[in-house]
Amino acid sequence: MNQTKYIFVTGGVTSSLGKGIIAASLAKLLQGRGYRTTIQKFDPYINVDPGTLNPYEHGECYVTDDGAETDLDLGHYERFLNVPTSQANNVTTGRVYLSVIEKERRGEFLGKTVQVVPHITNEIKDRMQLLGKSGDFDIVITEIGGTVGDIESLPYIESVRQLVWELGEGNGLVIHLTLVPYLAAAGELKTKPTQHSVKMLMQSGIKADILVCRTEHEISQDLRQKLALFCNVKKEAVIQSIDASTIYEVPNLMLEEGLDVVALNKLNLPKKAAPDLKIWNTFLKRLKNPKHTVTIGLVGKYVEMQDCYKSILEAFIHAGATNETKVNIVSIHSEHITNENVEEKLGSLDGVLVAPGFGERGIEGKIAAVRYVRENNIPFVGICLGMQMAIIEYARTVLGYADANSTEMNENTTNPVVDLMEAQKTITDKGGTMRLGAWKCTIKEGSLAHTIYGENTISERHRHRYEYNNKYVAELEKAGLIASGVNPDTKLVEIVELQNHPFFIGVQYHPEYKSTVDSPHPLFVSFVAAAVAHHKK
Repeated sequence: MNQTKYIFVTGGVTSSLGKGIIAASLAKLLQGRGYRTTIQKFDPYINVDPGTLNPYEHGECYVTDDGAETDLDLGHYERFLNVPTSQANNVTTGRVYLSVIEKERRGEFLGKTVQVVPHITNEIKDRMQLLGKSGDFDIVITEIGGTVGDIESLPYIESVRQLVWELGEGNGLVIHLTLVPYLAAAGELKTKPTQHSVKMLMQSGIKADILVCRTEHEISQDLRQKLALFCNVKKEAVIQSIDASTIYEVPNLMLEEGLDVVALNKLNLPKKAAPDLKIWNTFLKRLKNPKHTVTIGLVGKYVEMQDCYKSILEAFIHAGATNETKVNIVSIHSEHITNENVEEKLGSLDGVLVAPGFGERGIEGKIAAVRYVRENNIPFVGICLGMQMAIIEYARTVLGYADANSTEMNENTTNPVVDLMEAQKTITDKGGTMRLGAWKCTIKEGSLAHTIYGENTISERHRHRYEYNNKYVAELEKAGLIASGVNPDTKLVEIVELQNHPFFIGVQYHPEYKSTVDSPHPLFVSFVAAAVAHHKK
């Protein structure tokens, strides 16, 4: 078996430079050359997983097939590579310390003083090599969260230093992503922040092999020469990463800059053939040359921050390209929707998606939105809480249960059409205790869901605590709200839909997590097609 090669991606100067996109783009190019590649993210915060973080703090929480609540960068990895990730692909400081402390309590360290070096760093190194030792990958790319110089990322940086040394020449390399700012007053790009950042990395004992420089302007050959000299890298290892109109252009930009070739040379690996990006570039071409335009409303309560609905926005990009349609997303805050202004806010839209969420804030606005699109034949998709809102709205308006609600919002409702599962009622811990990960769903033949998927059984990812209350299913079905998808084991309803409506579907799972460039999600593809049809009318 060949030795697995390791690439570490660190960041300097500022956060949010897009380490995840650079890592995913490099992985895409290496995958396109025939290397089995995966990416993992190490986050320096002390939460055991991001599942308990407010979306405003850290963007959406991405869920993998095996039920891990992970960083949104794992979403980028899956969307770019079309390969599922797992718990092993995302590690936090909290998880590392929890593991070491549990080992200490079990007596595994035999009377030793447990310290950051070697105990924490050994734990980190073991986890960094977990996927590499599985035998499934030729190259493992590890993204280190945070910025070099942060107190909390020091144990990770030290672990990378040790690991690169242990792996030996040609088996590991370090990419440092930095910012080359443009000073408008002086009219020039400045390399000093990058020099300082590389110097800080050096103080930790790590020499960057490749510099990827984020910039708004072209970096001249002279500046590249200067960066190479002062940062101690080869000139061809100074890679420009200029702002792109879409993240999906970045793999091609990195190909032009030769990032993959420099990395392969450094790892003593053959280049093989040029990267196969046929499917990728077909997608890009369709994305950039749309034949239709539609406007879809995204109704949610975290709409002020784009990253809260990252996977949904990306799924619309994939589905839009498939339909050769530009999808304009209008974010509508659910707290601002009332029965009085709902027509003004939603009347001109070609489709409405009611987004997932937790808690009672903005609920009545979501219910008003569902009622409006249902009564006015506007294409609708409800995801997770969005599906539950559709159930509540139907129970209230059509069945006349005025106080129908979810026990999440009103514990004392006399018609709990959405309720906690029995198994959830005894749970006190909030972390990692929801219905998570991939669950099967059996679809009714002849339903809209069956038309969308073209399959009888599907598997989709979940992240929720409350469920459609089975006591009300038959009654609501009789009134026209069809339960068209059910989990075969638990008998819990996964999909609801209306028959006398052009496109009205609610799903308890999160379809957006599985949408990728190579396989756009059928639910989003059908939704955009329905929006195009509505627009033409």
